[in-house]
Amino acid sequence: MKKSNSNNNLEISEPAVRHEGIVTKISQETITISLKGNINCEGCKAKSACGVSESNDKEIEVVNSSKTFRLNENVEVLLQKNLGLKAVFWAYVFPFILMVTVLLIASLFFAEWQAGLLALAILVPYYFSLHYLNTFFKKKFKLSILKMA
Repeated sequence: MKKSNSNNNLEISEPAVRHEGIVTKISQETITISLKGNINCEGCKAKSACGVSESNDKEIEVVNSSKTFRLNENVEVLLQKNLGLKAVFWAYVFPFILMVTVLLIASLFFAEWQAGLLALAILVPYYFSLHYLNTFFKKKFKLSILKMA
Protein backbone atom coordinates (compact mmCIF):
# COMPACT_ATOMS: atom_id res chain seq x y z
CA MET A 1 0.00 0.00 0.00
CA LYS A 2 1.32 3.44 -0.88
CA LYS A 3 0.37 6.75 0.64
CA SER A 4 1.00 9.91 -1.29
CA ASN A 5 1.37 13.40 0.12
CA SER A 6 0.47 16.13 -2.34
CA ASN A 7 2.48 18.76 -0.43
CA ASN A 8 5.76 16.87 -0.64
CA ASN A 9 5.14 14.75 -3.75
CA LEU A 10 6.30 11.77 -1.69
CA GLU A 11 5.29 8.17 -1.99
CA ILE A 12 5.66 6.23 1.22
CA SER A 13 5.79 2.45 0.94
CA GLU A 14 4.53 0.42 3.87
CA PRO A 15 5.77 -0.79 6.30
CA ALA A 16 7.05 2.37 7.91
CA VAL A 17 7.60 3.45 11.48
CA ARG A 18 5.43 6.46 12.21
CA HIS A 19 6.04 9.09 14.87
CA GLU A 20 3.83 12.05 15.59
CA GLY A 21 5.58 15.31 16.24
CA ILE A 22 5.38 19.07 16.28
CA VAL A 23 7.47 21.41 14.11
CA THR A 24 9.60 23.41 16.57
CA LYS A 25 12.12 25.13 14.30
CA ILE A 26 12.37 25.89 10.59
CA SER A 27 15.50 26.95 8.74
CA GLN A 28 16.33 27.14 5.04
CA GLU A 29 17.74 23.59 4.90
CA THR A 30 16.13 21.72 7.81
CA ILE A 31 13.00 21.36 9.88
CA THR A 32 13.37 20.43 13.56
CA ILE A 33 10.59 18.23 14.88
CA SER A 34 9.91 17.40 18.51
CA LEU A 35 8.63 13.82 18.67
CA LYS A 36 5.70 12.75 20.82
CA GLY A 37 5.38 9.29 22.38
CA ASN A 38 4.42 6.71 19.79
CA ILE A 39 2.17 3.70 20.24
CA ASN A 40 3.70 2.10 17.12
CA CYS A 41 6.95 1.63 19.03
CA GLU A 42 5.35 -1.20 21.02
CA GLY A 43 5.46 -3.54 18.01
CA CYS A 44 8.91 -2.56 16.75
CA LYS A 45 11.74 -5.10 16.98
CA ALA A 46 14.34 -2.35 17.47
CA LYS A 47 12.43 -0.63 20.30
CA SER A 48 14.95 -1.47 23.01
CA ALA A 49 17.88 -0.08 21.03
CA CYS A 50 16.12 2.84 19.37
CA GLY A 51 15.60 5.27 22.24
CA VAL A 52 12.84 7.21 20.46
CA SER A 53 10.13 5.30 22.33
CA GLU A 54 11.61 5.94 25.79
CA SER A 55 11.22 9.69 26.02
CA ASN A 56 9.00 12.47 24.78
CA ASP A 57 11.77 15.06 24.44
CA LYS A 58 13.45 13.71 21.31
CA GLU A 59 14.12 16.12 18.46
CA ILE A 60 15.12 15.23 14.93
CA GLU A 61 16.15 17.26 11.90
CA VAL A 62 14.63 16.56 8.51
CA VAL A 63 15.59 18.12 5.18
CA ASN A 64 13.23 21.00 4.37
CA SER A 65 12.31 20.17 0.80
CA SER A 66 8.72 21.39 0.54
CA LYS A 67 8.91 24.71 2.43
CA THR A 68 5.19 24.38 3.32
CA PHE A 69 5.42 23.58 7.02
CA ARG A 70 4.71 26.07 9.81
CA LEU A 71 5.89 26.33 13.41
CA ASN A 72 3.85 24.32 15.96
CA GLU A 73 2.22 22.32 13.16
CA ASN A 74 1.38 18.67 13.89
CA VAL A 75 3.21 16.36 11.50
CA GLU A 76 3.91 12.68 11.07
CA VAL A 77 7.50 11.51 10.56
CA LEU A 78 7.96 8.29 8.59
CA LEU A 79 10.96 5.99 8.40
CA GLN A 80 10.96 2.67 6.59
CA LYS A 81 11.45 -0.17 9.07
CA ASN A 82 14.42 -1.64 7.21
CA LEU A 83 16.24 1.72 7.47
CA GLY A 84 15.59 1.75 11.21
CA LEU A 85 17.20 -1.66 11.54
CA LYS A 86 20.19 -0.50 9.47
CA ALA A 87 20.60 2.49 11.79
CA VAL A 88 20.57 0.19 14.82
CA PHE A 89 23.17 -1.99 13.11
CA TRP A 90 25.59 0.91 12.49
CA ALA A 91 25.05 2.46 15.92
CA TYR A 92 25.14 -0.66 18.13
CA VAL A 93 25.76 -4.01 16.42
CA PHE A 94 28.76 -3.18 14.21
CA PRO A 95 30.69 -1.40 17.01
CA PHE A 96 30.14 -4.44 19.24
CA ILE A 97 31.43 -6.80 16.54
CA LEU A 98 34.38 -4.47 15.91
CA MET A 99 35.24 -4.30 19.62
CA VAL A 100 35.04 -8.09 20.12
CA THR A 101 37.13 -8.72 17.00
CA VAL A 102 39.82 -6.28 18.12
CA LEU A 103 39.78 -7.83 21.60
CA LEU A 104 40.26 -11.35 20.26
CA ILE A 105 43.04 -10.39 17.85
CA ALA A 106 44.81 -8.08 20.31
CA SER A 107 44.72 -10.75 23.03
CA LEU A 108 47.02 -12.87 20.85
CA PHE A 109 49.71 -10.16 20.85
CA PHE A 110 49.22 -8.12 24.04
CA ALA A 111 48.50 -8.62 27.70
CA GLU A 112 44.82 -9.00 28.63
CA TRP A 113 44.45 -5.49 30.07
CA GLN A 114 46.14 -3.93 27.03
CA ALA A 115 43.90 -5.88 24.66
CA GLY A 116 40.85 -4.68 26.62
CA LEU A 117 41.97 -1.04 26.46
CA LEU A 118 42.68 -1.34 22.75
CA ALA A 119 39.23 -2.87 22.15
CA LEU A 120 37.61 0.05 23.96
CA ALA A 121 39.86 2.59 22.28
CA ILE A 122 38.88 1.37 18.81
CA LEU A 123 35.40 2.79 19.43
CA VAL A 124 36.73 6.36 19.56
CA PRO A 125 37.84 6.50 15.89
CA TYR A 126 34.74 4.53 14.89
CA TYR A 127 32.31 7.02 16.40
CA PHE A 128 34.36 9.96 15.09
CA SER A 129 34.14 8.43 11.61
CA LEU A 130 30.35 8.09 12.05
CA HIS A 131 30.22 11.75 12.98
CA TYR A 132 32.39 12.64 9.99
CA LEU A 133 30.10 10.63 7.68
CA ASN A 134 27.03 12.39 9.08
CA THR A 135 26.04 13.88 5.72
CA PHE A 136 26.38 10.47 4.03
CA PHE A 137 24.06 8.87 6.60
CA LYS A 138 21.58 11.74 6.34
CA LYS A 139 21.28 10.98 2.62
CA LYS A 140 20.94 7.24 3.23
CA PHE A 141 18.42 7.48 6.08
CA LYS A 142 15.84 9.84 4.65
CA LEU A 143 12.87 10.68 6.80
CA SER A 144 9.59 11.79 5.30
CA ILE A 145 7.21 14.32 6.80
CA LEU A 146 3.46 14.25 6.27
CA LYS A 147 1.02 16.91 7.42
CA MET A 148 -1.56 15.52 9.78
CA ALA A 149 -5.19 15.94 8.82
